[in-house]
Amino acid sequence: MIPLRIKVEANADQPFVVRLRSFEAEAREHLNPFDVALERVGPEGAHYVGERGPIRILGIDPSKVDGDVLLVNPRRGTADRLIRSSSHHNTLLVTERCDQVCLMCSQPPKKHHIDLFPYFETAALLAPEGTTIGISGGEPTLFKTQLFEFLGRILDNRADLSFHVLTNGQNFDLDDCEAIRRIDRGRVVWGIPLYSRDAAVHDEIVGKAGAHERLLENLALMCRLGAQVELRTVLMRPNACGLPQLARFIASTLPFIRTWAIMQMENIGFGRMNWKTLFYDSSEGFDVVGRSLDLVRSRGIDAWLYNFPLCTVPEGYRHLAPATISDWKRAYRGECGGCKLKAECGGFFEWHPANHGYGNLGAIQ
Repeated sequence: MIPLRIKVEANADQPFVVRLRSFEAEAREHLNPFDVALERVGPEGAHYVGERGPIRILGIDPSKVDGDVLLVNPRRGTADRLIRSSSHHNTLLVTERCDQVCLMCSQPPKKHHIDLFPYFETAALLAPEGTTIGISGGEPTLFKTQLFEFLGRILDNRADLSFHVLTNGQNFDLDDCEAIRRIDRGRVVWGIPLYSRDAAVHDEIVGKAGAHERLLENLALMCRLGAQVELRTVLMRPNACGLPQLARFIASTLPFIRTWAIMQMENIGFGRMNWKTLFYDSSEGFDVVGRSLDLVRSRGIDAWLYNFPLCTVPEGYRHLAPATISDWKRAYRGECGGCKLKAECGGFFEWHPANHGYGNLGAIQ
């Protein structure tokens, strides 16, 4: 796995944000105040200097972190790689609190919250040109005032950046309309889950009574505001048989959405605890998935398969299964080495179980 937290040494009392640069000496005059330039590399680590003071990076090749934006916690001796310059998968975890308890949640909620928005704002402003930054949780809209202000300031100052915000869609209301309108809606996509047309099934999955009704109200609100919505449906045993009914509902009632993503679940967090009762083997039961995709796409709505290894998808649908698993948690099995589609495939989650998963997979020759 790609390490998202690395060891550092820094002479400071409080956390701070820096961007690592490997400029030649003559180019250092162009450094941003938040940049630290590589001074030397030795057996004791990579030494950087800048206006933020000297820091030393340990245990990782500096070429692998060149251009990365770090949140340094000197007391802990660690740094989180908030923005990795060479990656398309940069996501800021703004909170671990949540107001739902989803059966398959890969990031189980916690009660505590630490406000890192000021650090995230600095990091986003230092991101490489054209970056799309993910916002995740927990539930980010539990702190929607800070979130809206954060998005607005970044988008006003960096015309090249865009955001993808994951939210359960429960916390929007009419009072938010003006704040959302002030955000450049063309550069923010809201990833919102809808698990079933059946309210009881959806509410059971998210562990919250009335969540389905509230979600549909807020989807209508987002439609009126002209927001870009990526509707997300994690495929599981409780909702698999109802997927065609959900597809018909989307086609008839939610045609304004930008994308419908049918997603395979992760074997981590609550997903690991409930794996054997929730995991739906789409490699041996793809019919309901295929019919649902066909229906929605026939109505002019984009629909995709996220987190599906290509060998588990029938050939006629593989073009709808992009490589969506984040690079830092993506893995390939031993038999993937001989697959002709490996370069195009998103592979498996690092923690996908070897002994209880897809029944029909293997290298594509």
